[in-house]
Amino acid sequence: MKFLKFKNSNEQVPIGKLVCVGRNYAAHAKELGNEVPEFPVIFLKAASNVIYSGQSVIHPKYSNNLHHEVELVLYIGETIKNANDDEAENAIYGYAVGLDMTLRDLQFEFMKKGDPWTLSKSFDTSAVLSDFILKKDYKLKGNENISLSVNGTIRQNSSLKNMLFPPSKIVKYVSEKMTLEKGDLIFTGTPEGVGRVVVGDKIFAQIENIGSLETTIAE
Repeated sequence: MKFLKFKNSNEQVPIGKLVCVGRNYAAHAKELGNEVPEFPVIFLKAASNVIYSGQSVIHPKYSNNLHHEVELVLYIGETIKNANDDEAENAIYGYAVGLDMTLRDLQFEFMKKGDPWTLSKSFDTSAVLSDFILKKDYKLKGNENISLSVNGTIRQNSSLKNMLFPPSKIVKYVSEKMTLEKGDLIFTGTPEGVGRVVVGDKIFAQIENIGSLETTIAE
């Protein structure tokens, strides 16, 4: 079992399910040749996929195209189902920086066949997390800068204001489809600039006022 790490708190919260949103930035959808969605595109990762800042992402040997995706991650702090706008916002207890590591070659192959993306998204070390900052310590403004560099070169650089679906709307939508519980995390999608990383590459990702993380790609 893995636990969330918090800034300014020693609370022990087991990590629940990882709900992920695809195509939440129009420019990213277009760079991969996808349509901009009318509703959030939802997929899942396993809690066992999680590693923390400073730990290494292990490059699966069965893929030749591992991609980085920096994302704002929401910490759900209470059980909700069919939430209204206020309930959805109030269920967000904190924020972190996350990486949704993706096996792009497998993803494109699965999509071409009409198969689920699961094995391209959910694999050991595919979800990297920074420490969480609690909402009581910082209230998200919605226009924070989000960025990622590889070996010191900026690849992703955008603003949270470019999200198609803001955090509370995502939480509301997901809660209509499945119950959200304390310890669940929501990865809110990545901006444009995703790209391949190889063994030895060093990734640094950050969101303004939220935090940062770093990881190295290893065999």
